[in-house]
Amino acid sequence: MMEKTKNILVTGSNGQLGLSLKKVLGRNIEEGKRKNNDNFLFTDVNELDITDKDSVVDFMAEHEIDVVVNCAAYTNVEKAEENEERADLLNNVAVGYLASACKDAGAFLIHISTDYVFGGKANTPYTEDMEPGGGSDAPCGVYGRTKLAGEKIITASDCKYLIFRTAWLYSDYGKNFVKTISNKIKENTTSGDNGMPGSIKVVFDQVGTPTFAEDLADAILTVIDKRMLDRQGVYNFTDEGVCSWYDFAVEIGLLTGFGSTIGLIGKKKVCRIIPCRSDEFHSKVERPSYSVLDKTRVKDMFGIEIPYWRESLKKCISDLAEADVIMTAYNK
Repeated sequence: MMEKTKNILVTGSNGQLGLSLKKVLGRNIEEGKRKNNDNFLFTDVNELDITDKDSVVDFMAEHEIDVVVNCAAYTNVEKAEENEERADLLNNVAVGYLASACKDAGAFLIHISTDYVFGGKANTPYTEDMEPGGGSDAPCGVYGRTKLAGEKIITASDCKYLIFRTAWLYSDYGKNFVKTISNKIKENTTSGDNGMPGSIKVVFDQVGTPTFAEDLADAILTVIDKRMLDRQGVYNFTDEGVCSWYDFAVEIGLLTGFGSTIGLIGKKKVCRIIPCRSDEFHSKVERPSYSVLDKTRVKDMFGIEIPYWRESLKKCISDLAEADVIMTAYNK
């Protein structure tokens, strides 16, 4: 039975997750998978500046918003070190404006957070019961601190909320690890001496789980469409499995046909992907060495089946190749 139609505001809709939400929603409509015919309003800064408190209140009142999905964030980890005020404004202060407006309007807030709220000092997957920000496991850098502050401002606001912590997000859109590494591997297929394949280095001492943005988008849309918003709290969501950035890069190389650990795929010479330590790369911020998130709670509470990261990566590589965003050895 179709329930009352909800008006759903998506902020930051030009980012990876926002665009993925739009894509998955469109696909669900085409395939007749929606249970409810909710109205989605996709906005970015030109339509709604969430750092302007009055604009947030006015927009929500004008459009009678029932649910806010906040995909807006300052996510550039390196630049956040130089722009702490801007990062805090987007990741914390503006989140407070959304939470306050939701409380006053009786609306529900779905907020996206990150593995960076932890310092990455653990050696077993982080659960939602583990308190972030404490002692030696405090967040790494400005990005993690401001995202944790955003979580805290929501939980203290008394609004109705769901917080999804995710990690290593990639998609068909924007700048991300999959697209960057795909292009680097392709560029290095003929960059060595005498036109022979070259090599790239990727860190092996940072471990986590990649997340295809469409998988997270599908989970969010499922929660909304099946009216499970009352199951408030903080939830971890990444794809299944564990890998290092090096493992991730190797799989990208194999799927595109342009890279491997030994510089060969069959008899074909390709870019060699070499493991290295994090300290071989200069960085303004320390990144979590271990950020695997335990997803037991989100699967149990919402009945969500989460794909294995390699399977989702295959889908993304296929989509990118079909759209000519990247080249693979199989579609030249």
